[in-house]
Amino acid sequence: MTDAVEQGKFEKLKKSSWWWPAGVVATSLAGAAVVTFRGCWHGKMSWPIGVQGCSYQVCLSCGAMRLFDEKIFSAFGPFRYDLNELIIWEKSRKPESHPVADAQSAPPS
Repeated sequence: MTDAVEQGKFEKLKKSSWWWPAGVVATSLAGAAVVTFRGCWHGKMSWPIGVQGCSYQVCLSCGAMRLFDEKIFSAFGPFRYDLNELIIWEKSRKPESHPVADAQSAPPS
């Protein structure tokens, strides 16, 4: 009687052990397909880092960077892998200060 019970347990283990690696492989392949077609979700970002007068965050999964505004404590702009591209992007969207307008606001002496 115990042999029949043990044999039933062995068959169940045998079936589950076959599905376990296949399930992991299928899940891994599905995850890889999502990452391939979608890319990284950038869910885990680092604390802000300041360099060259700019602050940015780095995705801890893929290494992509994004600019960070310390005044409102929020990330903004596109994700890029090159910090210089981000700095150029930020400088291109900032309006140039006009020295003539600054001189007009100075009080006369």
